[in-house]
This record gives sequence, structure tokens and C-alpha cells, in this order.
Amino acid sequence: MVGGESTITVGILGFHDSRETKALSNTITELGHEAVWLHEEVIGIDVSSEGVELDPDVDIVINRLLLSKSTTPLEDLSIASCYAAVRPVLNDPRNVLFAVHKQATSATLAAAGVPVPHTYLATGDAKLNEARPDFGMPFVYKTAIGTNGGGTWLVEHERPLSVSVDDRRAFIQEYLSEADEHRDLRVYVVDDTIVGAMYRYAPAGDWRTNVALGGDVEDATDDISQQAASAALRAVQALGLDYAGVDLIEGPDGWVVLEVNPTAGFRGFFRATGRSPAAAIARLAIERAGGSVDEELLERLSRQLDGSPPKDAPSTVRDDRVPVVGFTERVTVTGLSGSKVVLANIDTATETTRIYPQLALEIGTEPPSVVTDDAPPRVDIVVEIAGDRRTVTAVLDDEVDPETPLRLGRDVLKNYYVDVRRRVSSQPAV
Repeated sequence: MVGGESTITVGILGFHDSRETKALSNTITELGHEAVWLHEEVIGIDVSSEGVELDPDVDIVINRLLLSKSTTPLEDLSIASCYAAVRPVLNDPRNVLFAVHKQATSATLAAAGVPVPHTYLATGDAKLNEARPDFGMPFVYKTAIGTNGGGTWLVEHERPLSVSVDDRRAFIQEYLSEADEHRDLRVYVVDDTIVGAMYRYAPAGDWRTNVALGGDVEDATDDISQQAASAALRAVQALGLDYAGVDLIEGPDGWVVLEVNPTAGFRGFFRATGRSPAAAIARLAIERAGGSVDEELLERLSRQLDGSPPKDAPSTVRDDRVPVVGFTERVTVTGLSGSKVVLANIDTATETTRIYPQLALEIGTEPPSVVTDDAPPRVDIVVEIAGDRRTVTAVLDDEVDPETPLRLGRDVLKNYYVDVRRRVSSQPAV
């Protein structure tokens, strides 16, 4: 009981081990209510002529499905839709469907009068390439679904582009950047209220500002302009989301909305602002389900980010496991014009991933936008290993064995355990 009222049971729907899911669960528990992690080990949905029964049952659901990282996004979204049929769901799956597709997001926002950059998506290669002159040089080429900077390139050449990369549709977008620095703005909105804002700065040698790629952050909560704040709020409203991180960039005519992320991370935002969106999202869930929260306690919890595993975490999380890779691994490496499955060496002694030049040529890689004279040639690639896609800037290296044309360094391996006894011994079939 909280203040004489019934305890609210909040389900957090998430199939990935994320700090955000853990923080939401811990915050809800600290507020005196019950949090249930709805992960793949526990969900049961019984449908009959008598109705729908959920196991475990909850009063309301917070949708934290990371669809851009899922290998089965439609199936995952359908699980959320089953809950939405009988329970309120924060970030309704029907609205998330638009938000996770970047071109659908832009179309929805433009129709609602929200400022967005010029973009173009086509379903045929010829049509896409015919539109390129309207975007000048350089321009951005990105997959319609992606996260953490994966599947995003800065194009500065005349070679033809494909309408898809690694089986994902891709589109082109005008390039907007400040002359002296690569910076954008992330505004976190919960229940039509701005929780805070941060500037994100690209790491050295890159133009992408994603924290997952090493970008730096700075509190912008007290610096955000009225025009940027208005654009962020209108973007979330236009998409019908309950909470989201809105990414904006400043162009010649003011701030425009790049993307709206319905499962934006908390860590970089907390590092910049000292505030956790988990508290505001937890409050919204509890109050929408008819419960209440202690305002003083809520304010205190908003100043912390507890990412420790809750008691009902999946067994893989409770065992504190991370993905394991072997001494050699079969990986998918993607560039601008295609993907290829190759055998990769795992090299924990090397800081930076290295790629055989012929492989880079075959997949149509693009160099990063910032290149220094004293640095070896580098290219941007997307590597898929152990079920995850990660963007990395790799060094072109003739010394890499063409039989294993990719040597993964610590820039990728920091996310995995390495078992040197495990190895793949032959090249995959082409």
C-alpha cells in the first residue's frame, strides 16, 4: 500500500539486458510499488472466447523493446500488441512502429508541421540515385532502422548507392553540421514535459555524436532554446509517444528533428544532466494506472541511476553473463554497397579493428569525415557479431590475412568475453 492506496504492478517489457530496464524496475520498487520484468523466460498469454489472461498479470506496461536491435522486431512488437489489447501500454506499439522507422518518423513529423531535414527514400536504386543531386555533397546515407550510429555513413563520392544495406532499406538525408564541431541536441520528454536536455559531441575523427560510439555529452537543460524545446515536444506528440529521446540538429533556419527514439538510453543523459528519466517514466506509469507517488522520494530518486539487476531479472542477467566470442568468429561486415560474411580474428592486443583493403572495396566502405594526415587510412563499417550490430572505424591494413580479412580489436571486443579455446576453422561459403 502507498498512502492508503493499492500497490500498482508495473510490467517492464524488455527482451534485452539493459541498464534502463533495471533502473525502471528499481525505481518503481523504491517508490513502494511492484515492478515485474516481462522478459522471454516468464511471459504467457492465454487467449480464449472467455478473454485474455496474462501471466504474469500487471496493471500497466512500460514498453522497452529494443526493436532496432532485435532479429525478430515484428514478432516482438506483436507481443507488446497483445498486452496493449487488454492493458495500458506506455509507448503504444502502434506508435512505436512509426518511431523506430526513421523515414516514417520524418514523414509523420513533416505532416504535423514539425521541422525536419530534407530526406529521400526510394524502393528502386535508379530512383534513389536520381535524387542525389538535390542533396549536395556530402550527404548522409543511413538505414531506416538502426541504433547507436549503426548503418549511418557520410557520402562524399559519385558511386551508385543501393536502396538497401544488409537487408534494411536505406535513405539519403541532407548533411547539417556546424563548421567547428559536430554537435547535436538530445531532449528527453516524458508525458509532454521536458525532463532535461544534453548536447552530444562527436568523438575525434568522427562526425556521429552517439554516446555508444564514444561521443561526449554536456548538460543543455538550461540552454535549450524555445524553438528547440517546442520542436521536441511537438515531435513526441505527433508520434503519440508517452516518452522519448528527441534528437535535433541546428540548421540555417533553426533546430530540426533528426530522430525520435522511443527507447533512448539513460546513461549518457544522466552523466550530462544528473537526472534519470526512469523516475519520470515510473511516475507516469504508476499514476496512469491509478496509483500515487511520494513527491519528495521521487525527486530524490530522479537524482540517481540504479542499474543493478532486480530479483526477477532473466537468468542470464542474474548470472552476470555477457556475450562470449571465440579466437576466430564468423561475422557479417557491412559497407555502403553491401555485406559479406567473413571469418574474423579476435585480437585483444589490438586497440583498433583492422580490415583487409580488398574486403573494404567489395562492401563499398566510406572513410570517416575527419581524417588527419598522420593517421592511417580508415573506413566506417558495421560489424554484426554475437547477434549485435556495432559501428566501428577500421584501419585499412595490407598485413591482415586475406583468409581472415577482419581483425577485431578492443574497440569492438570491450563488449564481450573472449574464449580463446573456441574458434571457427574455415571460411563461410560465399
